[in-house]
Amino acid sequence: MSTTPQPLIHESVEAAHKLIAPYIRHTPVLSSTSLSGLASSSDLVLTLYFKPECLQKSGSFKIRGATHALLRLPQSALASGCGVTTHSSGNHAAALALAARTLGRSTGNPGPIIYPIPAYIIMPNISSPGKIASVRGYGGQITFSGSTHPERAAVLAEVQQRTNAIFIPPYDHPDIIVGQGTAALELIQDLSPNGLDVIVAPVGGGGLLAGTALAAYGSGIQVYGAEPSEGGADDCARGLKAGERIPFVSTLTIADGLRTPVGEHNWKIISDQQYVKGVYAVSEEEIKKAMKLGMERLKVVIEPSSAVPLAALMFNAEFRQRLVQEFPNHAGPIRAGIVISGGNITLEKVAELFASED
Repeated sequence: MSTTPQPLIHESVEAAHKLIAPYIRHTPVLSSTSLSGLASSSDLVLTLYFKPECLQKSGSFKIRGATHALLRLPQSALASGCGVTTHSSGNHAAALALAARTLGRSTGNPGPIIYPIPAYIIMPNISSPGKIASVRGYGGQITFSGSTHPERAAVLAEVQQRTNAIFIPPYDHPDIIVGQGTAALELIQDLSPNGLDVIVAPVGGGGLLAGTALAAYGSGIQVYGAEPSEGGADDCARGLKAGERIPFVSTLTIADGLRTPVGEHNWKIISDQQYVKGVYAVSEEEIKKAMKLGMERLKVVIEPSSAVPLAALMFNAEFRQRLVQEFPNHAGPIRAGIVISGGNITLEKVAELFASED
């Protein structure tokens, strides 16, 4: 990674956006009167706005951080032929493979192939077939590992020893964090001048949530995180209550992109209420309900991890009461932005998730 990473401040998110803009999609803002109505009640009236990163290149927000991290590397490192490597269950893996292929064809602007940038990807052997196919489709060279962090790290070390590839972390690095924050930056800018009151983002490793907090800092927008409760996946919420980061997570939640513990750089931001007001957890059934509603009403593909923020806004009673308390006598509906982090799920997996329903 870059030896001079961007400082974790709002201005770094703005600088990252300028750097990566030629290589990413500026995804639109979606709204839904029906979803806003379903999320509202007599004491909490909401207007929901969605940032559909499922429409982003590689199918998720991860291309933002991966592209930014590569662009921050010295050209000599990229041109060396050693390539880059990472460990990921899917979305960061696909994003890094695509970013390496794209930047291997440019010298700052899209153009002919200048030099190849190999992407060596370590994926858990329980990764979804669709995400494995996506990584291979973008040219990533996959080595499988176990699903726990120590197992991934051991295989990563072997690959680095063999290739001398540069490690691009999936979430725990300033260059990744500020790159991910560009999604929220676009959302805030696109909804100006009326603005937002709240932004909710999913939290696994914490790159998106931490980046979102930096993007919103100083704007008056309250930032919240959402995560699954299944099998200890609510490590961020539990860590905030305990006052310390929980370093290990072992869960098989359907929100497979959120199965990782919060990173150290990310925790410093997320645990500071100047940046993140709170994190709330939801059940597997609530995630499925939100996922179904989101796909039916927004007409976009939403993977389970992406449905978690909507589920928290709709079903978490503690979170909803918190918003009532934070916005007493609010003039008009509370304007809430939701980052739909990705849509990398196959139709077969969607059918499997909802097979037991009538």
